[in-house]
Amino acid sequence: MTAGGAERARLSDLGIGSGAFPRGRENAITDVPGVLVGHATVHTDRLHTGVTAIVPEQLDAERRWLPAGLAVGNGFGKLIGATQLQELGALETPILLTSTLSAYRVADALLGHMLGRPGHESTTTLNPVVGETNDGFLSDIRSRALGVADVERALASAASGPVAEGAVGAGAGTVALGFKGGIGTSSRTVPVAGEPCTVGAIVQTNFSGTLSIAGVPMPSAELVPGPTAETVGNSCMIVVATDAPLDGRQLARCARRAIFAMRGVGADFAQGSGDYAIAFSVGAGAPPDDAVLSPMFQATMDAVEEALVNSILAATTTGHADGNVAHAIPLAAVRERLAAAGRV
Repeated sequence: MTAGGAERARLSDLGIGSGAFPRGRENAITDVPGVLVGHATVHTDRLHTGVTAIVPEQLDAERRWLPAGLAVGNGFGKLIGATQLQELGALETPILLTSTLSAYRVADALLGHMLGRPGHESTTTLNPVVGETNDGFLSDIRSRALGVADVERALASAASGPVAEGAVGAGAGTVALGFKGGIGTSSRTVPVAGEPCTVGAIVQTNFSGTLSIAGVPMPSAELVPGPTAETVGNSCMIVVATDAPLDGRQLARCARRAIFAMRGVGADFAQGSGDYAIAFSVGAGAPPDDAVLSPMFQATMDAVEEALVNSILAATTTGHADGNVAHAIPLAAVRERLAAAGRV
């Protein structure tokens, strides 16, 4: 589902298969039971920015934390809550994604929201988790325009089912691989210890390199008119959810595989890139033996790679009043190149 109802496409619409494991029903992180996604989007002539909320319903007054893991591909970023997430392997709040310089206001708003929820009447310590990428090429980032109202709007809109992708929420103003980037999602159904489980991913893309789709190069310099869009800040946030009952250490292993998937779409992992993956589980029960995790690792990489591609395929051309433009990737050219390479 693309932002604003624009006629765009997802990777599955182009005829590219899912790999070793089938896609979930919505092919979205919301295929994981209880995981909701909501957006607050701001589009004006000078602002293209927003907040994306990943909300596990299982976090409530009875269950105060979920097992989680963190992987850092390159630490040039402002991931709020990272050290406690890494140290304790515990996720205590929804995960919010936003614009770099608004991250601190968004984290404070998330903290206020959580302290007002049932079960937190006596809370004196809480670890809000907020990730970011830099939307400064298309938005007046120094205005720090986001705050309480946007956070509440994103959280209130969080729902199951299809997830809006592209230039929406935290992806409203981002740029990826020379094209308009944004939010993308995907999922896989995978057996873990003989039980069917779901792994889903959602991404916020704002990084450089040369795009590759299903192994076929798609250089922005050859596919879009005019100058290639500039990636400011050069980062990517990845969130992985599963109902497999993994523990924090195992989820950190999944998170590392999520980072690996960026190379599959052509990321150059530049010096100034902030590349982070958070993985969490809503499952219950004893964690499986590590020996059965290889399918989960493969499914994670496949879902993340597809989510990264979907973030670009779904995005629409976006411009700033000062003249900066990030072009949507032309779908006709993508189909032509995939067909010429025998991929469809």
